[in-house]
Amino acid sequence: MFRISMRRPAQALAVSFLAMTLGSTSLTAAEPGDVVAKVGNAEITEADIAFAANDLGQELQRFPPAQWRQILLDVVVDMELLAQAAREEGIDQDPDFKKQLEFLELQALRNAYLAQKIDGAISEEDLQAAYDKEFADFEGPEEISARHILVKDKAEAEALIKELDEGADFAELAREKSTGPSGPNGGNLGYFGKGQMVKPFEEAVFALEPGSYTKEPVETQFGWHIIKLEDKRRQEKPALEAVAGNLRQQLIRDRYEAKMAELKDAVKVEILDEALANAPEEGAKTE
Repeated sequence: MFRISMRRPAQALAVSFLAMTLGSTSLTAAEPGDVVAKVGNAEITEADIAFAANDLGQELQRFPPAQWRQILLDVVVDMELLAQAAREEGIDQDPDFKKQLEFLELQALRNAYLAQKIDGAISEEDLQAAYDKEFADFEGPEEISARHILVKDKAEAEALIKELDEGADFAELAREKSTGPSGPNGGNLGYFGKGQMVKPFEEAVFALEPGSYTKEPVETQFGWHIIKLEDKRRQEKPALEAVAGNLRQQLIRDRYEAKMAELKDAVKVEILDEALANAPEEGAKTE
């Protein structure tokens, strides 16, 4: 019999949880051993709720956080009821079930090892060391800061260049004459790199030296530009916080591969299936 109201979503979750993507859900809980509910003589603890949250993962995001604990409790209660019914029917003694249980234990031990000995063993010092190594010789792409004055025709642009040659202030002239959106800000375009401006503009501005401006108007589809280069610099290396996730994943991959190589050297692995034994390794070239 299906439950109603708040308990109905739990049924949908329970039906599909085997196909869910594993994730983690942060819950505010008491001690892991605290008993939340009883199903017959079986106790459901805070740890059971946390394990269910880990298994259900992103599926919980479909519901308001205020409902999560109730949903998780419903799932665990339903699991316990069905598990008790399975034992009464002798399903726990079925050879196929025992094989499945062995596989699930194998999988859980694998996951626990990875979590504790691979991922969990990566410290902040490890991340810092990986960051220092990765960006030791980092040299970011060149980026520049520029201003421009945009007008509709070439003759007006040439007249403005003459004013600049006679000592006019570029920013003030941009505020007075430029028709572009940067005009009120003195023509300031901020910092940008190659590939961010239209080609004629880019070619002209990257050819300048800081403090200089184009002596001939530059035409683009937007009109005629006078461009002044303010500054050149190299992009700074990213902060550790910005790349920590990628660095951690690389460390996990490296340590996983190293551990697997170590284990395969220590433990003999025999492939008894002839077809699988003769199959090319993944990534190997075949003629």
